[in-house]
Amino acid sequence: MSESGHLRESLRNGLWRHNPGLAQILGLCPILAISTNMVNAVSLGLATVIAMALSNLLVSGLRRWIAYEIRIPVFVLIIAALVTVLDLVFNAYFHSLYLMLGIFIPLIATNCIVLARAEAYAAKHGMWESTLDGITMGLGLVWVLALLGALRELIANGTIFSGIEMVFPGLKSISVFGDAYPGFLLACLPPGAFFILGGLIAGYNMINARHAARASQKPVPPEQVHAPPIG
Repeated sequence: MSESGHLRESLRNGLWRHNPGLAQILGLCPILAISTNMVNAVSLGLATVIAMALSNLLVSGLRRWIAYEIRIPVFVLIIAALVTVLDLVFNAYFHSLYLMLGIFIPLIATNCIVLARAEAYAAKHGMWESTLDGITMGLGLVWVLALLGALRELIANGTIFSGIEMVFPGLKSISVFGDAYPGFLLACLPPGAFFILGGLIAGYNMINARHAARASQKPVPPEQVHAPPIG
């Protein structure tokens, strides 16, 4: 497969077909816990993208020198070292956001998505393909986190981009429903995260089912209808 074809296939798998949050249902801890607003969700998602891309790159590059029996501890050690660097970077340059995300940045080291891609893909493929897989799978998680965080924030508080000043000083959140909006507390609580994520998964499955139904109803080309039997 050409590089452009491999890129398209990786994007299709990561962003939709094998999406970590909607299809594989992996990494529910950050998805449900930190997605109370869009800024927190996207920030943690982008940190996960960096961790996945770099860990896949290193695992793929070192896989020939890692004994099969100790591969999982070595993978965890690589991921933990990268996440430690990310944790220090957030603390140094985005301290307010770092305090908001709290323990969830170090917990990227134990995120089953990161380790699963290192074991299932990076340990068996080249460095370019593995890095691309980490980026696309991470971006698939980012857009689910962004949508879930935006919906929870909008329903709970009537705002979008709450906390954006922690990343870009000078910017402010947008009030969609005005100051008179009473809010809906359930949306920013864990049960609300389950309900909204369940709705997203239902919508994802419905779109896939409609696409499969349309594909099955496509007319058969005439040359296939009148083709002589084989044998």
